[in-house]
Amino acid sequence: MKAIERLLWSIALPGLGQFLNQKYVKGIICIILEFLINIQSHFNEAIHLSFLGRIEEAVQVINYQWLMFYPCLYFFAMWDAYKDAGGGKSPYAFLPFVFCAYFVTVGLMYSTELTIFGIFFGPIWLPMLSVIPGVIVGLIIRELLIRITKTDYK
Repeated sequence: MKAIERLLWSIALPGLGQFLNQKYVKGIICIILEFLINIQSHFNEAIHLSFLGRIEEAVQVINYQWLMFYPCLYFFAMWDAYKDAGGGKSPYAFLPFVFCAYFVTVGLMYSTELTIFGIFFGPIWLPMLSVIPGVIVGLIIRELLIRITKTDYK
């Protein structure tokens, strides 16, 4: 339960889970990076515009060069807080987090071009939707690696 709590606080704000784990230096670094990337990329403004349905305006305000750093920071902070609180002890438990970071980054790269069923999701919704295949692919690869390594040791 403690690990899930840390994970959820890290989803709210990268660095909070580290603070709860008493990893203050890591927490401060994560929070500073969060604020730096958030401000430089105009992320909050794009979130606001996207929630209002003004997706094209969100595309225009985002600084993609800065926002490309966000998925790795975000998912690393979640994994780190979860792991330090005692979670993630099973083999390759980090893979869903890693693949989420990969897929969200790719979703961000395609967010100015891609429509799904004629819907333009933009730089907020498409990366968020990319978490789903990221988790699925991460879990599948994790399961395959577990099976492969078990057969290697028999």
